[in-house]
Amino acid sequence: MSIHIYQDLVHFFSAKISDGILLPGDKLPSIRSLAKQHDVSKNTVIRALMELEKKALIEARPQVGYFVCITAKEAKVPKQLYPKLVPNEVSVPAIFYDIMARSAAFDILPKATQQQPSTHLVELNRHLSRALRDSVHNKSMYYDSPLGLASLRQQIKDRYRMRELTLNVDDFCITSGCQHSLFLALLVTCKPGDNVAVESPAFYGVLQLLEQLKLNVIEVSASSVTGLDPLELEKALSNWQIKACIVTPTFATPTGATMPDAAKKQLINLANSHDFAVIEDDIYGELSFAKVVTPIKALDTQQRVILCSSFSKSLSRDLRIGWIAAGRWHNDVVRLKLTSQLASCQTQQQGLASFISSGGYRRHLDYFTRTLEHQREQLLIALTKYWPRQIRYTVPQGGIALWLELDANLDTVKLYQETIKDNIVITPGVLFSSANFYQNYIRLSFNHATVGKREKAIKRLGQLIKNS
Repeated sequence: MSIHIYQDLVHFFSAKISDGILLPGDKLPSIRSLAKQHDVSKNTVIRALMELEKKALIEARPQVGYFVCITAKEAKVPKQLYPKLVPNEVSVPAIFYDIMARSAAFDILPKATQQQPSTHLVELNRHLSRALRDSVHNKSMYYDSPLGLASLRQQIKDRYRMRELTLNVDDFCITSGCQHSLFLALLVTCKPGDNVAVESPAFYGVLQLLEQLKLNVIEVSASSVTGLDPLELEKALSNWQIKACIVTPTFATPTGATMPDAAKKQLINLANSHDFAVIEDDIYGELSFAKVVTPIKALDTQQRVILCSSFSKSLSRDLRIGWIAAGRWHNDVVRLKLTSQLASCQTQQQGLASFISSGGYRRHLDYFTRTLEHQREQLLIALTKYWPRQIRYTVPQGGIALWLELDANLDTVKLYQETIKDNIVITPGVLFSSANFYQNYIRLSFNHATVGKREKAIKRLGQLIKNS
């Protein structure tokens, strides 16, 4: 084997990685394909790949292939803030409704060209269409059962078993999305005037629910890396009665934080000793780029964790199908579902159950998480290239968003008013707090590729930040 030839191949891939053409997480072509593309022997390719591994530029994943290494980022993470541990009424700012009206919750440039749907989503539509044809004769004259379609609940159950959570099919109830599940969970555990603990920064959809249900919020400080701080929650519990704690332990929005197992156990112990419900928002649970993350529900010893989720982030926003596993409140939730929704769409459930059982959902997740990881790297590269060096941001290992801290004097609500003029939509940090925190923070999503017009939008936003 010519040493010169294999070294040429090493230099070729090193340059591709250095120039950002190959991004962390990208899969390299097969050994056979590389040998054919570069007109060399397989042994030459193998020698080059071994050298790239030694340089920690690529990694081998058994039975999968070679991937560009996910390198640690040098950026500092956003500072953790500590709101006062007191109950407050919730008032969602008007800017929230403006962002939602623009359909821009997870897209910096909603008017840009949309990405082509993956072949897996096309496959999903075939399953849904087949179910729709069948429903004309079989389901059109009947309501769905209160729990939802058994075959779909079975598929959801099986998905959780792979994440070390074992529940029965009848422990699940199908809902019209995760927000509906959270709504039901709050209704069965709280009454107007009760105190609810949320992680801070919090999901603005949760704050919206608390406002509508006239519940008080206690914002509990959360790390942008490890999520809810159990010690801060314990301090709040020493002064206030808390009826429920809402937490997104896996790739939380807006930070992308994931709670360590030790913190999850601390939360469960606090819930057991202080008699409150843990409402787990697991909507990003399957969007991990690496290891499988176990839900808090798997640690539940007293049936006081209410698990809520949906397919809206992992599959399609247009599928308003979620679920809730409410533990000791299960029967109450089923009755409230009949009141608030009556029944779920059987056709969508049947098509979705068929799609999952055929392996389509698993293939979609494999493709989608690789795509999201690649798009995260695109966004990070653009931030490094176009934005001020002093910004702080998270590098989550899953989910769909980054949390960024800008200069302390920068007001991101005012920045929003400037960016709107260019049809660029950011999500200001104040949306994630009821206490007017995070004025110089924003959430950015990597749910779309940072290329073309969206890359130009990131560049323009960087210019506005530098000039602010």
